[in-house]
Amino acid sequence: MGLFASRQPDDDLRRLVAEVARMGGMAESQTDDAVQCVARRDIGLALAVVGRDGRIDDAQRDIERRAVALIAARRQPPADLRRIVAAMKLAVSIERTGDLARNIARRAVVISEAEPMTALTRSVERMGDMVVERMHEALDAYAVQDLGRAMAVWSRDQEVDEHYNSLFRELLGHMVADQRTVTPCTHLLFVAKNLERIGDHATTIAELVHYELTGAEPAADRPMGVYAF
Repeated sequence: MGLFASRQPDDDLRRLVAEVARMGGMAESQTDDAVQCVARRDIGLALAVVGRDGRIDDAQRDIERRAVALIAARRQPPADLRRIVAAMKLAVSIERTGDLARNIARRAVVISEAEPMTALTRSVERMGDMVVERMHEALDAYAVQDLGRAMAVWSRDQEVDEHYNSLFRELLGHMVADQRTVTPCTHLLFVAKNLERIGDHATTIAELVHYELTGAEPAADRPMGVYAF
């Protein structure tokens, strides 16, 4: 009985971490699908992304409940407490990522009803691919507790900002040149902004991995680009 009791906190913590990783995978998939429904003008996929958002919300609430129960149930070593706190904060960041993916999917429905703008859509898709990759790398770093991989994501934060700025200028140029493109370009601009915010959440996840493993925030300021808008 005593042996089982000693193992129970570790088992609960492992399940909590596994649930955060599973939730992260859901948000990553949502983001990828949201980008694809813009690129493919796929209204069906867009509606599916919107409809799946509730699963991520439910997972975030469940993780918070489990984390609070773990903290309340017993005294934890400092490293375990950091892991529990990090799990709660990651769940919030991942839930917000899911919300942003849902917003992209809603924009995709409107974009799909306008005349195709293939070059601009491909630019958004490239930015989306970059953001999904960063989210994947940050979540992998969390899953395997790899500080080096987390900081590699953190150090490249400005890459997404630079891509957003370039895309902002490209979209603005099209709107100035042809007023008929104002509505779809505005929706694409919101898509790009949501992707930029998802990139910020990937960086936040990397910072949380650093906190969990070291007990401190990264020593330097986050390497951010200068926003065009």
